[in-house]
Amino acid sequence: MSSIIAKLDVLPAQEGNSLSSEAGVVSATPTINLLSQRRADFTTLVESLEYAAQGETGHNFYDAKGNLKSVLTYKNLCANAKIIARRLSGLGLARNSRVALIADTTPEFVELFFACRFAGLVPFAMPVPVNLGSRAIYVQQLKGMLGGSGASVAIANLDFIEFLNEVVESLGSSELKWSGTPEQLNLLPEADVALSPNTPDETAYLQFTSGSTRLPRGVVITERALMTNLRGIVCNGLDVRPGDRCASWLPFYHDMGLVGLVLAPLAAQLSVDYLATRDFAVRPLQWLKLISRNRCTIAFSQPFGLKLCTLRARDSDLMDLDLSCWRAAGVGAEMIRLDTLKSFSAKFSAAGFNEDAFLPCYGLAESTLAVSFPDINQGVKSLRVDAKTLIEKKIAVRVQADGRKFNEFVNCGRPLPGHEIRVVDDTDQEVPHLMVGSILVKGESVMNGYFNNAEETARAIRSDGWLDTGDIGFLFEGDLYITGRRTDVIIVNGRNIRAQDVEELAEQQPEVRTREASAFGISDENGSTSVVLVVECRLASAVDRQALINRLQQMVYMAFGVSCLVELVPPHTLPRTSSGKLSRFAARQGFLRRTNMEQPAATSYTVG
Repeated sequence: MSSIIAKLDVLPAQEGNSLSSEAGVVSATPTINLLSQRRADFTTLVESLEYAAQGETGHNFYDAKGNLKSVLTYKNLCANAKIIARRLSGLGLARNSRVALIADTTPEFVELFFACRFAGLVPFAMPVPVNLGSRAIYVQQLKGMLGGSGASVAIANLDFIEFLNEVVESLGSSELKWSGTPEQLNLLPEADVALSPNTPDETAYLQFTSGSTRLPRGVVITERALMTNLRGIVCNGLDVRPGDRCASWLPFYHDMGLVGLVLAPLAAQLSVDYLATRDFAVRPLQWLKLISRNRCTIAFSQPFGLKLCTLRARDSDLMDLDLSCWRAAGVGAEMIRLDTLKSFSAKFSAAGFNEDAFLPCYGLAESTLAVSFPDINQGVKSLRVDAKTLIEKKIAVRVQADGRKFNEFVNCGRPLPGHEIRVVDDTDQEVPHLMVGSILVKGESVMNGYFNNAEETARAIRSDGWLDTGDIGFLFEGDLYITGRRTDVIIVNGRNIRAQDVEELAEQQPEVRTREASAFGISDENGSTSVVLVVECRLASAVDRQALINRLQQMVYMAFGVSCLVELVPPHTLPRTSSGKLSRFAARQGFLRRTNMEQPAATSYTVG
């Protein structure tokens, strides 16, 4: 995109290092910044970048082997983004026009994102394909986002431009005025215009939800909501301080990757080391090596990322790691299981990882990102509750390890300043602590609504400003515990069965080596609901497969008193969202297609 992105062989980051070029060697941006730190006390995103540009910190992009590919200081990011903004301005777009960006983990994406804000345009990140075998699904996903957003410009790098071109051609006469690669955009002339400042009430960007339980929707986030959330993350959630450094493999098209590990570090002038998500999937330990080598203090992951590291690490790998620097190991974006964290801690304690660094948190795109954090440096706290009472009465009754079946839920902390959390029943009445209900959130980080979708907005945001998160859980001593999503609760004959509980039964079986299963409900024409469990396994023998099916059906019946349909599928069959989470919505759709079953149009899967 620009000649002032450094792309040379590099040295690892060290305290005091600055971006330099001597004998063809370029070092990563430094951890220690001579610029006085400001902790996200800005009114707009552009204002935060212009301040960060006065220092020497920035973004560092590594390849799958841990070599630094490119360095983008905040100073260069600011300069590059202004040049691109003037090129975009030359397209004659109205202020607040939408710009679609296929969000690969590259400096070009970050430049384009900020260029949009300098030009008064609204960017939104579109995912890269999860795997190339799902081309048709991916193209359809892009088509839905482009069409639903009314985008005026769409940009993809060379790796993904063919997908974008296919979508643009299929849309025909649309509102799209220009599409192409960053290199093609770079050929456009710069308009001779002054770049108008942003205001707090303008839309900063759209964030498309990952679609784990339904189709993606475009969340409208204002500058005010964004900066409020960034302050909460930087000051209250992470207590960011001079000397902090971040590392991330999270995709830029996911809210935790974009807001948490691109925008939040910038708002606090921190350097960040990036590993592309697809490279992490192949070599997850490279992420840990980045943390170790560059002495990173802040790094977040979804639980499945921690699980992947644990499974891939050999004892010999631990000798090359020193994770004692990692003080904030954030965990979120999907249901947090305590055993995943314990397994990671047990594996990597030999490499200096301190389990007190774990920071389980709760958030969602509809509230920009973060909603709640526990106290930092306290590690994981959890509650064991009686499983039978939870299912039958929706009450979390605490139990000790006395042989009774229990569920254990992780403490996700308290809401950020200026935000509130309520738990309500089916009549919208607030329930007592330890009573399970729908989680509502209120505060300045909450979205304005879903773009161009008044019906879904009205469904999500109450008239009094409370956001219905779609999640269920309970409060205890002011702290939030998530038990699942409403759409993940299967109601059979009045019994509320958590999909996660059914899945865990399957994942404990030795034949299920990938530890992947998806549970959901289907209804017949009479409204009767059945539980379906789709399980990945490698068993080839028909006898062995039937034995596993019989065992799982028996276990589900014994645990929940309901019959269950079990389908065994090959590894890598279960679909994931663009952010990597297993998608029960897509798994259910896939099951219905494979079995040629049809569902009544009015089928509902909410608690009630």
